[in-house]
Amino acid sequence: MGRLLIFVVLGCVIVRIATGKWPWGWWSVSERSQDEAVARNLLGVNRNATREEIAEAHRRVLIRVHPDHGGSNEAVHQANAARDLLIARISRSEMELP
Repeated sequence: MGRLLIFVVLGCVIVRIATGKWPWGWWSVSERSQDEAVARNLLGVNRNATREEIAEAHRRVLIRVHPDHGGSNEAVHQANAARDLLIARISRSEMELP
């Protein structure tokens, strides 16, 4: 049992040195990617959408789901969250550029 624990710890350190991330850090990236995919699907934009395309898609969705037009507050909140998530992704990618 002790040897197995040593191998697991050593493997984690090797992955950290090789990739720059701890092995459990890969799961959070996966969850973020899934959330972004759901947001893109909700707004109807592709993976490479610009801020303007996201804003236009958000406007179209809001018109469709607004409570004054038979929608619900929850749908408006989901559309806003999707827009915010995708805009944050663009901001992160812009900050990573040299």
